[in-house]
Amino acid sequence: MISVGVEEEYLLVDPATAVPAPVVGAVRPEAGLGPFAEGVEIQDELLQAQIEVATPVCRRLDEVGGHLLRLRHAVASAAEAHRCRVAATGAAPLRGDSSVPVTPTARYLRMEGEARQLVDEQLICGMHVHVGVPDPETGVAVLNRIRGWLPTLLAMSANSPLWDGRDTGFASWRTIVFGRWPVSGPPPHFDGLRDYEARLEELVASGVIADRKQVYWQARLSDSYPTVEVRCLDVQLRADDAVMFAGIVRGLVVTAIAEEEVGAPLPVMAPELTQASNWHAARHGLNGTLLDPLGRPHSSGDVLFALLRHITPALEDAGDLRGVSGLVNRLLEVGTPADRQRRALAEAGLPGLIRLVTGAVTPE
Repeated sequence: MISVGVEEEYLLVDPATAVPAPVVGAVRPEAGLGPFAEGVEIQDELLQAQIEVATPVCRRLDEVGGHLLRLRHAVASAAEAHRCRVAATGAAPLRGDSSVPVTPTARYLRMEGEARQLVDEQLICGMHVHVGVPDPETGVAVLNRIRGWLPTLLAMSANSPLWDGRDTGFASWRTIVFGRWPVSGPPPHFDGLRDYEARLEELVASGVIADRKQVYWQARLSDSYPTVEVRCLDVQLRADDAVMFAGIVRGLVVTAIAEEEVGAPLPVMAPELTQASNWHAARHGLNGTLLDPLGRPHSSGDVLFALLRHITPALEDAGDLRGVSGLVNRLLEVGTPADRQRRALAEAGLPGLIRLVTGAVTPE
């Protein structure tokens, strides 16, 4: 069974106002020393009101779910001890009157000096799915074959409609905020591993980015693990939806490897159409059309079912088909997390929104 792992980013917020609380310096050590998590599983992020968790390498989706629930409990318990909450939202719905301090590492301080406004507004949270690949050359082939599905994954995951106390009109405002970095958005098509490495070397040599870690494509090869890393997703309200995405991304990778082995035709979407598809998905989520991997518009439901058909053999082989398809059907019924945020705010105001974005993480 091909390995899979998940990283989730959360916001630390005031439980009454939802304003980001810069207390990760106290929360992270307590979360990592408790009975539910190890220190290496809890990480700082760019800003001191953010915290990240990372599952161990997993083989089964129930392992992913168990680890995410355990880690969410650990960080939520530590946050409660410091009078704040952990919010599973892709963007801070309110930012307050002052900037959140940067986590004081050399890299983050350098980023602050180079792009202060971007860093100040980086109060956004995503989830990353790592899937094992046998070698980097295969990994690049996988990137080429899954890139057309990234806007669909983005639309499904959308969980950041609010910013500065207002509805942005976007389902995933996080995508728009993150897209302002110099190397971001959907990855290009690559002519093999040599081309991939040459492009990264040229980007770093240009001096526009400081290192390879600032290549923020929505899918890339990990420099730390033998994996493809998919990064287009907003963090999820519910752990089981994060598990759904872990299953879908692994299904896409397994399918791509199988297609590459038999020389199946490679769908190639023009870069401008890929970018337009990505923006459209961030704008509308599942409330309208989506573009399929060839750039053709369809209803969002039709594209989701096409995605499931595409990866069904991989899901069946892993024993994941029933669980993943059930969660996809639930998503179509209840809407994206962005839809749920909007409903919570309309029905119960800010208190209802806070209950929603912190309720799936805060322990009973």
